[in-house]
Amino acid sequence: MADELLSPERSREKPQGGPPGAAQPFSHLGVPHAGQYRRLLRIFARARERFIVHLRPEDVAAELRAEADDQLTEALDQLVRWGNLRADVDTSRVTTVEDFHRKRSLYQLTAEGQAAEQAIAFYEEAIGRRGQLQSVALADIADRLRALLTLAAESDPDPAKVHLLLLSVAERFSSLADNAQAFMSALRRAIDFSDGDVAGFIAYKERLIDYINRFIADLANSGARITVLLTELEAAGHERLLAVAARREAADAVLEGADAAASLARAEEQALDGWRNRWRGLDDWFTSRNAGHPSQARLLRQAAVTAIKQLIDAVGLLNDRRSGRSDRSADFAALARWFAEAPDDAAAHRLWRAAFGLSPARHLSVTGDTADEWENVPAGTPWGEAPPIRISPQLRRTGSYERRGKPNQVTDRSAARELLRRQAEQEAAQTAEARRRLRTSGPTLLSDVDVLDPRAFRLFLSLLGDALATRAPGDTEVKTVTSDGSLEVRLCLVAEGGTAVIKTEDGVLTGPEHVIEITDLVP
Repeated sequence: MADELLSPERSREKPQGGPPGAAQPFSHLGVPHAGQYRRLLRIFARARERFIVHLRPEDVAAELRAEADDQLTEALDQLVRWGNLRADVDTSRVTTVEDFHRKRSLYQLTAEGQAAEQAIAFYEEAIGRRGQLQSVALADIADRLRALLTLAAESDPDPAKVHLLLLSVAERFSSLADNAQAFMSALRRAIDFSDGDVAGFIAYKERLIDYINRFIADLANSGARITVLLTELEAAGHERLLAVAARREAADAVLEGADAAASLARAEEQALDGWRNRWRGLDDWFTSRNAGHPSQARLLRQAAVTAIKQLIDAVGLLNDRRSGRSDRSADFAALARWFAEAPDDAAAHRLWRAAFGLSPARHLSVTGDTADEWENVPAGTPWGEAPPIRISPQLRRTGSYERRGKPNQVTDRSAARELLRRQAEQEAAQTAEARRRLRTSGPTLLSDVDVLDPRAFRLFLSLLGDALATRAPGDTEVKTVTSDGSLEVRLCLVAEGGTAVIKTEDGVLTGPEHVIEITDLVP
């Protein structure tokens, strides 16, 4: 039976009942019995995955655990008319003249039907994806790049190994970027309580925050390693590896035109351009060019840190509401009830004035001298004793406050933006220098820290605060990563170590002696 289903002679027979015009493989989605048609097409798609090309109605009925009746045959024929299926005459089981005249068909997916199934499957997968922050993908990318660096050192690298490693890097990177984007979108919806499951949100927020914190640390560590590997690969000649992969990829291209060599060169150039574009995307995702063009990994880290803060704020707001504390929404709801319970319009007007302190008034355009004279006039001054109000005559003369004529020219702020950019780069350089000053070559006593300038001292205090804030009572050692994921701090209390003295330009800081180790995670 399997030989008959896979017979090439069967596939070349002229189909019966095919669509007279263009195929409409998505038509079944908008009809009343769309669910039935989807079940039938999924059976054919799963059979194709098992390398079964043709199915008889009784085969489909067996998958549905139903009887093969005329209604099933009619549904299959309708899919043939839409172009999802192809019907071939089934003559394999004809034993009598009656069997020959009885219509029997073998059904299989058409090219249009197969493409429609793939499109629907991709759509359902994209809609159902919740996304995740893939720390494992970061480690996989770093491992593949390290293997590529080893191949780059060879004079004649194996094309198959280079191509497979680059394909693996591209696949893992694409999955990482897509899932991170989906996760952050789902996280924003969770913060906005779009699902309305407030109790569930509060219950899992601790696990969510811990999950994001772990990913931030992994992104800082693995991202720094990936950036270093990308830099080393570019120095070792990554273009040569991309060319090797493009040459191997172009070998399977269908040559067009009379000149096969020119066609092969075009295919190789197209493949190389595609690999260059993928490499540029990978490099831009992990490597920051300057302060104005941070990497996507840095932006994702910042977004994750911001999401943690928003989660904490949202949980605090929910706890306030659940504990009955007053907030703005509750105040406005109470005020609305007071308006609804007002006995008459006069009482509502009095409530309005008491609540908002607004009264009907005409807003006048007065001169600058009048505004200066009225700045210190007591509120109870009679009108007769108050300074005169000099109203601008422009409204009386023209009927409008606006000045007529040619509009003002758009101010050129390119110089100001350039100044801000230089200031940002200067501050980034100063912060990087402060990180370099604080970075230790290994465990160091606090008392051995050199004299610190004000910027380095402020960063040092921030690091100490982050480390001490995570230390539980009774612990003598703590290890943490800063909120921006740029530095790792390990702090260990020295038993009977006395007092540490740290000199700064602003004074002297004293405290219990500790061993500190600061590691810069950003290259």
